[in-house]
Amino acid sequence: MIAIKLIVLGVVFVLGAYLWRRIGRNSRRKRLLAEPIKPEWNQIIEKNIPLYKHLGEQLQSQLAGLVNIFLAEKSFEGCGGQEITDEVRVTIAAQACMLLLNRKTKYFPRLHSIYVYPATYAAKQGSDGGRQSRLGESWQNGPVVLAWNSVTGGANNIHDGRNVVFHEFSHQLDQEDGAADGAPILQSSSCYRTWAKVLGAEYEALRGKARKRRKSVVRKYGATNPAEFFAVATEAFLEKPKQMKKKHPQLYEELKNYYRLDPVEWTLMNR
Repeated sequence: MIAIKLIVLGVVFVLGAYLWRRIGRNSRRKRLLAEPIKPEWNQIIEKNIPLYKHLGEQLQSQLAGLVNIFLAEKSFEGCGGQEITDEVRVTIAAQACMLLLNRKTKYFPRLHSIYVYPATYAAKQGSDGGRQSRLGESWQNGPVVLAWNSVTGGANNIHDGRNVVFHEFSHQLDQEDGAADGAPILQSSSCYRTWAKVLGAEYEALRGKARKRRKSVVRKYGATNPAEFFAVATEAFLEKPKQMKKKHPQLYEELKNYYRLDPVEWTLMNR
């Protein structure tokens, strides 16, 4: 009987500690969301991320709170001689948090660390120990790895549909349910049928274009697998919205419904 009581007390203690931590975390997040961003951080965003000025005041204010939380909860580590400065942290955080605007979020719950190299780096590929040059990668239950020169290059060109931060952090969203399959957590079970139908058809169409070497709004790297298709479609959705809406209206609508954003409106506001 004593042993059972001790077990029960242990479970109650663990649950109580978990709930206390959760209450504390939620309270801290609420405070950070309401806080204005540091002026020096805002200057970095305005300087390094041209897309920011297209968001409008409401989304810019929302982004500030998300960046506050991201920088409070995620750690950064420099690799290959890369120094981690506020410029590095804020530039990456602001782009990652653009994927969280306008919707309920868990703030990339599986992600704790971001590793940053100064430029393209070599990563181990396959069981044979071979090395492959990479601009970035996202590990399920692990870190995001980024090349700093690709981060800045992708941020500066907002019309080419290439942004390594959007790409790798969309993988994080995809992986939240435990599977990297091109289907992130959607609003309801009924949404998955339409998602699978539309993105499945678009993925197969892109594979056909890749084989025939035909032009596409979505980068042909998306023909690799459904997970990569979702990532490159996200890049195009945010950086080439008018082209996507015109050429792939159903895909645009699915991404618009998921992200709760309409990037075409940003371009119209700032012509």
